[in-house]
Amino acid sequence: MLRDVTAVRYVTPLRSGGSVPGVVEADDDGTYVVKFTGSAQGRTALVAEVIVGELARALGLRVPELVLAHFDPALGAHEPHHEVRDLLNASAGLNLGMDFLPGARDFTPEIARVFPVDPLEAGRIVWLDALTVNVDRTVHSSNLMVWPTLGTVPPRLWLIDHGAALVFHHRWDVSAPEKRYDFRHHALGLYGPDVRAADAELAPRVTEELLREVVAEVPDAWLTGFATPDEVRAAYVGYLHARVRASQQWLPTDFPSPEELAAENARRAERSRRGRPAWLKQVPDLHGKPPAEQDWSVHLG
Repeated sequence: MLRDVTAVRYVTPLRSGGSVPGVVEADDDGTYVVKFTGSAQGRTALVAEVIVGELARALGLRVPELVLAHFDPALGAHEPHHEVRDLLNASAGLNLGMDFLPGARDFTPEIARVFPVDPLEAGRIVWLDALTVNVDRTVHSSNLMVWPTLGTVPPRLWLIDHGAALVFHHRWDVSAPEKRYDFRHHALGLYGPDVRAADAELAPRVTEELLREVVAEVPDAWLTGFATPDEVRAAYVGYLHARVRASQQWLPTDFPSPEELAAENARRAERSRRGRPAWLKQVPDLHGKPPAEQDWSVHLG
């Protein structure tokens, strides 16, 4: 069951990504990255964070502890950026916190070239993402962290940021549970993920009982779209249980080689240039390149 903590000090906003989470210290002496209910993604993203994160934990994958973080906007009264202050003021009460991993590093393409990942571990992560329709774990935006990095014990992969998963809950009436999604650009696709072994291991464990336990962790106030929170919970359980039973229809197995990815990016870039006027044809090619990190200080000052 998710623990409740109360923020006692607002440390700093994290100015990368779209939700602008904040680092806080809590009354249990822990430090957490808090995603706020007032962010543009809203409460639905927090629902996805809880369901996918706790399902991953139940299946043995590494996810930082999630907590229900009570936040008083007065703690951020001295935040210099007015848009961040607006976000904090819109997020009074219950928010979602994730245990802060000190010294953790993003799993970037550069790190991926040297960091070993077992094909079965890669397969488990890809399988979870395919089940929960988490299409936001790509080569250049992995939402994976490497931790610890202090040299005392071997570093491991940790899963973070699942707010973009469960895309079906944005339009319940048009998303078939057996639908297949494109995972060819998954962050771990180049490790030869053994998704068939992962399916054989994990699919039998995703039972209705487990799904009910996981969905029960979501606060009632974050569950909307049906007449009652219990109806929303039943919809999540029913959809994910139907999807796991149809795993043979959506199991991703067609991961391209690095050479195939490079050729695909080159073709896409050429198609883009072909339609440009002459004065735009010399724009640097950014296909396949990581996006620039957002610097919120530019427009929040």
